[in-house]
Amino acid sequence: MTWSPSRNDAEHSAEPVKAGNAVDINANLPPHAAASDNSGDNGSFVDAQTYAYSEDRKIGVTGAVFLILNKMIGTGIFSTPSGIFAATGSVGVSFILWIVGGILTFCGISVFLEFGLAIPISGGEKNYLERAYKKPKYLMTCVLAAQMLLLGFSTGNALAFGRYVLFASGWESYDGWPARAIGVACVTFAVVLHTVLPKWGVRLFNVLGTFKVITLLIIVFSGFAALAGHRRVPNPHNFDNAFRIENGDGYGGGSASTYSNAILNVVYSYKGWENANYVVSELKNPRKTLAIAAPLAVGGVTILYVLANVAYFAAIPKTQLAKSDLLVAGVFFQNMFGDVAGRRALPVLVCLSNLGNVLAVSFAHSRLNQELAKEGMLPFSRFWASNKPFNSPAPALFLHWLITVIVLVAPPAGPAYSFVVNLYTYPGSWINGFVGAGLIYLQWSKTENWSSPWHTYLPISILWLLSNIFLVLVPFLPPQGSWTADGYPYYIFPVVGCGVLLLGVVYWVGWTKVFPRIGGYKVVAERTFDEGGTEMVRYRKVHLRRRR
Repeated sequence: MTWSPSRNDAEHSAEPVKAGNAVDINANLPPHAAASDNSGDNGSFVDAQTYAYSEDRKIGVTGAVFLILNKMIGTGIFSTPSGIFAATGSVGVSFILWIVGGILTFCGISVFLEFGLAIPISGGEKNYLERAYKKPKYLMTCVLAAQMLLLGFSTGNALAFGRYVLFASGWESYDGWPARAIGVACVTFAVVLHTVLPKWGVRLFNVLGTFKVITLLIIVFSGFAALAGHRRVPNPHNFDNAFRIENGDGYGGGSASTYSNAILNVVYSYKGWENANYVVSELKNPRKTLAIAAPLAVGGVTILYVLANVAYFAAIPKTQLAKSDLLVAGVFFQNMFGDVAGRRALPVLVCLSNLGNVLAVSFAHSRLNQELAKEGMLPFSRFWASNKPFNSPAPALFLHWLITVIVLVAPPAGPAYSFVVNLYTYPGSWINGFVGAGLIYLQWSKTENWSSPWHTYLPISILWLLSNIFLVLVPFLPPQGSWTADGYPYYIFPVVGCGVLLLGVVYWVGWTKVFPRIGGYKVVAERTFDEGGTEMVRYRKVHLRRRR
């Protein structure tokens, strides 16, 4: 990974090329970000929308770091270590998986930085896939749209918020409808705040990002104290023969499928490193901000994650850890500080962490929803792309809320969290694999004239691609023992995930082939930027020529 100044040669520069009073964004940008398809009659403009954000609304390096931190530090590190250890049955192997997760995350950061600094507009993978996969036109964008719209939800952290609220309040049961109802209230609060008071939404997740780091630091330093013998429970001796693989009460005996699920949980815990790429248009000096914020946030989180796992193993016996499910941090606090502080007060910090994650995810994913709508890809696109009435993407936020709530209330109570985590993470591995393969193609194809201020070396791109291929294939392998141990068939989440991606292909056929032929016209989007960076999207009705 290397950083170098942008080239001045307009032909190879990653910067948009100014043309007159507007900006030609065809240079190195995806087809949808460029001027619209001019096939057919000239047509007429049916609508125009302007997207202007004042400087005080834009996000600097600190805000971008917290935007990434707030999505990365959510449920994962406070919940998934239980499942990861239960799958492996080994303390040492669990640590290896967490370190591998950090390495793979840095590979992903490098790939996304090369794309993000070459294509400095909001939308993340949408822009990168459009740039790499130009034919069939819009196909990869529709696949991504299906994945992000139907599976880009905040359900996991909203549910965890509800369960930790019940845990801290002393309820006997931490699952079921009470937890889900609290989760619905959590995501509703986040969406309403981002809609009505967008600046305060950003300020709040910055503040909660600080609480997240403080919570992890409390866990880390408490772990050092546990290693020194200061705990409320006997020494669990988890570090004796740490790399021994054991079969115990609730842990061990994992198959290849179980290990792949464990790695998916690690990937889920690191998820969020790409969050700033979704809102590049709302960053101050986006190239500098993105290049500094992403590696800084991920480096700090990786160190904290590994040390937090040291703390968990220093204070929680193996069987208790394996069976703690979503409440690993709560059990840790209880073992370290007793029932009053450990079970009541300190879990509130985890609640705040989950709330911060919901705020960050709803902020970023609604922007991606809006970008898809700006391109005219969604039914009633002009409505979903609107910034009215609060100069915030209120309709796109509502769409994110709707999907989150549906996924929150639909699964059965028992396996809800595990199912939601796997369903959220799995299709993303397909998308990340396509992004990695696309970058390899762009770097090695001379006809593409690809250039970026950031360069990802080939071994890094290949490692990123291979890791995602592994993650999409292994979940189809049957586990040892029962195929329905979690209350549903082991293959249900990869099948549903692949089904959602295929639904994007079906939508592409209808959107680009069937519906225009039936209606005789299509609505295309033209996007331009003025000297001040204000974006204008014009929707034009293009009448299709009839073949005789």
